[in-house]
Amino acid sequence: MAQDLSTARQLLFICSQNRWRSLSAERLFDDHPHHEARSAGTEPGARVRVTAGHLGWADAVFVMERRHADILRQKFGEALAGKPVVCLRIPDKFQFLDAVLLDLLRERLREHLGPAAFG
Repeated sequence: MAQDLSTARQLLFICSQNRWRSLSAERLFDDHPHHEARSAGTEPGARVRVTAGHLGWADAVFVMERRHADILRQKFGEALAGKPVVCLRIPDKFQFLDAVLLDLLRERLREHLGPAAFG
């Protein structure tokens, strides 16, 4: 059973470089009436590198791969205390705003945010 995060207002999306997957997920929530999204990356060369501040802001954290969750727990264990971290299981094989990526993100996020998340 997927964790119900439908009441989570502030969503943080994490991938490696914050160029394709997490940034695409953030864009899905542009002008969303119930959720606000930000994104960041775990790697030193990321477009926006994740900080404890990002994690403090978020009600829920969505990572693309399990290794991203592992990195966050290693570097920011205290900032993650009590915060839901969900792995979306999305491999690094998509370009920014790829139609298949967007469909996959919607499908996986509906499991946690509910069917009304995307209308």
